[in-house]
Amino acid sequence: MDLARAEPDTLRYRLLHLPAKLATHARRRVLSIPETWPWADAFALCWQRLTLLPLAT
Repeated sequence: MDLARAEPDTLRYRLLHLPAKLATHARRRVLSIPETWPWADAFALCWQRLTLLPLAT
């Protein structure tokens, strides 16, 4: 994965230009990313890992 060695500016640019929709359904957040986007798998994996973190209380 080329994002593993990316500079912070590169990650920020790609994150800010992410063609995705974030929606809430049944108190859950759902991230929709087009499969044709080059870094869709990397950001989907990142989203999955973030949702597994415990909520701050």
